Amino acid sequence: MECRVDDFRFKEVVNVFDGQRLGFVCDALIDIVAGRVLALIVPGRGKFFGLFGREPDYILPWDCIKRIGSDIVLVEVQGEYRRSRRHKHSWFTWQFPDNESK
Repeated sequence: MECRVDDFRFKEVVNVFDGQRLGFVCDALIDIVAGRVLALIVPGRGKFFGLFGREPDYILPWDCIKRIGSDIVLVEVQGEYRRSRRHKHSWFTWQFPDNESK
């Protein structure tokens, strides 16, 4: 079965250990030098209808993935999930590159 990284965005992630539905894949961590996928990233749940931000993202290592189906990804994570916050970029701050002459 062939699958592109973009196809993962439409797959729901479910933890088979506790049956929790984590959400849909939004990104992947890829080791470019070795040419392999390190982890899948699922966005955290929204706080109060998404008005007050989001919880940290789930980072699911490739070793935790048990089965990839046509519309679902089954993972097995026992205990706490590895979480991370997204880096936010400001729209109004822009810096000149170091090598640009003034």
